Amino acid sequence: MYMRKTLAYAAAVAAISLAPVVQAQTLTIGLGTEPTSIDPHFHNLGPNNQIAQHFFSRLIEQDHKQNLLPGLATSWKPLDQLTWEFKLRKGVKFHDGSDFDADDVIFSMHRAGNHPNARSSFGLYTKAASTIKKIDSHTLHFISKKPYPLMAVDLSNVHIVSANEKDKWEGDYNNGSSAFGTGPYKVGKWVKGEVLEMVRYDGYHGDKPHWEKIIIKPIKSAPSRLAALLAGDVDFIDQVPTVDIARLKTNAKVQLSQGVSNRVIYLHMDQFRDNPEFVKTHDGKPVTKNPFKDVRVRKAVNMAINRTAIVERVMEGVAIPAGQLLPEGFFGRSANLPVPKYDPAGAKKLLAEAGYPNGFQVTLHGPNDRYINDAKIVEAIAQMLTRIGIKTTPDTMPKSVFFKHGKNRGPAKPPKWNFLLVGWGSGTGEPSSPLRSLLGTYSKPKGWGSSNRGLHSDPEMDKVLDEALATVDDNKRAALLAKATEIGVGRNQGIITLHYQVNTWAGKKGLTYKARTDERTTGFLVTPN
Repeated sequence: MYMRKTLAYAAAVAAISLAPVVQAQTLTIGLGTEPTSIDPHFHNLGPNNQIAQHFFSRLIEQDHKQNLLPGLATSWKPLDQLTWEFKLRKGVKFHDGSDFDADDVIFSMHRAGNHPNARSSFGLYTKAASTIKKIDSHTLHFISKKPYPLMAVDLSNVHIVSANEKDKWEGDYNNGSSAFGTGPYKVGKWVKGEVLEMVRYDGYHGDKPHWEKIIIKPIKSAPSRLAALLAGDVDFIDQVPTVDIARLKTNAKVQLSQGVSNRVIYLHMDQFRDNPEFVKTHDGKPVTKNPFKDVRVRKAVNMAINRTAIVERVMEGVAIPAGQLLPEGFFGRSANLPVPKYDPAGAKKLLAEAGYPNGFQVTLHGPNDRYINDAKIVEAIAQMLTRIGIKTTPDTMPKSVFFKHGKNRGPAKPPKWNFLLVGWGSGTGEPSSPLRSLLGTYSKPKGWGSSNRGLHSDPEMDKVLDEALATVDDNKRAALLAKATEIGVGRNQGIITLHYQVNTWAGKKGLTYKARTDERTTGFLVTPN
């Protein structure tokens, strides 16, 4: 089998196109995960956000390290403890020729935080400002009820749409009839599962991108995606198969870009329902109490997972074991949360103490086309948990199905699944984003808990996080964020962190791309050497 793979790989390398990409004006990208919608406020999901930034600008943009850059706002500053002033760029036009001004920002902030069909709301980033005051057509004041130092960081995650498009929702955006942004590209056409074409917008307010047209081809299979690059069918791909990275580094016809992301892969456990559907007793009967509500059970799950083995064997060494929400080097990270020790004997002891000496049965749901090696990770964890007595059945599916049933709309409409593998990339570059969304007590008014699929809740952690979000002093805020992480992830095991993704892109020789910590594949930032 290995020899056949190697021969196929060699044949593909021999066939790779040598056409000079520098002269081409069309860039074709093979994406592992296509968006679920072009509507930039429909689902706070990485594949959606990376596509949205081609069509829709933000007040503040982010570079490849998530540093803030001027976007539709040329400047921003706090005027006092509660008020931030944003000066807007003049002379900007939407794709339909209408002028951009303050009304579009006000409309977009309201729409993003109150989208009626949102799968995961952007209210996480828009609720801090209780009032948005229009000073003039290009000046806005964002006013909060208490000091909020993350205002600029949060708003760098919200795309701006035209106020002329009121009552237009994802269907209108997906067919291109309302996808009018101010970004560098316009929607050409989108045929789900086949192709997404982007056409350069010559009226763009920023630097003119090199490519006249960008063609996105969704290719779910990692080997097929690589084969398409090596055969010359596409120019650039993301999510390079981990098993092939070492060989590609020696291929003179391919150029790689690799970097650690801020995405943590983790497990959610149902900590809300008393009789979860996919949790059974050890002999297959319905449970009368939910074992995941017991922190000892959650700790047993944590101890039963061999993160080193997953990184080395499943991820081919291209990942970093995780003990908290963000990898080293990020603001607000705790110094007191090492990678959990693999201890199956200790896990069995905790299960017995919690009243489950014979374990129990559970289904672990996850996607099979969203994260690097996601289905294999689910299978590996299922085997590890089964060894300690938690008989785990892996069930993976396309992300479109998984997220549809795995979305969280609060206690009234919790997710269908009870035990899930998911990933989260911090849009703010610090723990405040995952703490609010993944562990904060669900609150639609605050925008918290939109992706808290286990409906974990701890008033103490919420209080510490509230204090952190209102703390202007960076050192004090970092300490509070670390403390909140230690409570939610360390003490409570509200989620089980597994590893941080290391992302690899590959392109034809002659194409350059800076690896992004937010994992986004941004077509107009792929440049000829």
